Amino acid sequence: MTTSTSEAPEELIRAEARALGFDLCRFTDIDEAWPAAGRLAEFIAAERHGEMAWMAETAERRAHPRAMWTEARSAIVLGVNYGPGHDPLEILKQPDRAAISVYAQGDDYHDLIKKRLKALARWLQERFGGELKVFVDTAPLLEKPLAERAGLGWQGRHTNLVSREFGSWLFLGSILTTLDLKPDSAEPVHCGSCTACLDICPTNAFPAPFQLDARRCISYLTIELRGPIPREFRAQLGNRIYGCDDCLAVCPWNKFAQASREQKLAAREALVAPSLADLAALDDAAFRALFAKSPVKRIGRDRFVRNVLYAIGNSGNPGLVETVMPLAEDPAPLVRGAAVWALSRLLSEESFARLRERLLPLERDAEVLSEWALAA
Repeated sequence: MTTSTSEAPEELIRAEARALGFDLCRFTDIDEAWPAAGRLAEFIAAERHGEMAWMAETAERRAHPRAMWTEARSAIVLGVNYGPGHDPLEILKQPDRAAISVYAQGDDYHDLIKKRLKALARWLQERFGGELKVFVDTAPLLEKPLAERAGLGWQGRHTNLVSREFGSWLFLGSILTTLDLKPDSAEPVHCGSCTACLDICPTNAFPAPFQLDARRCISYLTIELRGPIPREFRAQLGNRIYGCDDCLAVCPWNKFAQASREQKLAAREALVAPSLADLAALDDAAFRALFAKSPVKRIGRDRFVRNVLYAIGNSGNPGLVETVMPLAEDPAPLVRGAAVWALSRLLSEESFARLRERLLPLERDAEVLSEWALAA
């Protein structure tokens, strides 16, 4: 590595990263053992990844950063603050409104971060040479352990990254490079005796500190799970229709957090406490229009409306029956089944029995038939 200035290359890289909009930039080597691989293997062996088959399929590549790229010598780990300007838990007090995870209220962070990573990568090659590869969280790279090792933060008892500067609210991106860069110090765990993140979880998704069972996690249930959400978790969803911020928002380290300076990550007005009734009425075209450039778009209209209907069922508001009723005859079985569950909670026993008498003979889908049977 050669440079025409006496300033350390790491500081030059940090300065360029800040100029490109990154809030944190730190370095680590990737020579040593990778304990995270063992934890991942245990997670998969216990089948806690649920339907996320890609985790098992890519486990070998996740075993070590060099499994992704054998020539890599250093990692540049970058963070972008997406801190909200409000308390994400407040929306849970409004049962007629939808709670959408903070990270999904603005533009898709993948696009923003990848663009900046590529810009930094071009600058790096022009300035220092070497080879490199860029990664956002869609790649099989264990980014949170890498960020902990580089000192951006530590993985708390909820397994998410916590930063002393930004609390719970960091998007991560990484660059693996053949350059030899001076590593920063790892960040030790600063959780003390606090268990707030474990205690607040509505579905008890943490079997032990520093362990997650994704099959019980509301983020997994509302985003990754393709079929009906298990009945045992539906009431605990409350009005959470895309992701869950509870364990992040309750962390005491958020007292040091600050609102994001990135306008593209700012919450869109239409996605801050939207009406459940309005969301339930979305057809495919309207869904795509509302969630253009949003991470929500990837789950599709049917899965999204499924979530909205569970939230309506939890609202306790009979005034939403008229919103739900047409969806009991929706073309998508996933939507029909969720509508049956919502109506079973909002209608009187007599009214629900009349509806069942009318619609049940027309139903052919096994999962929807099961919903009718269990709701009877």
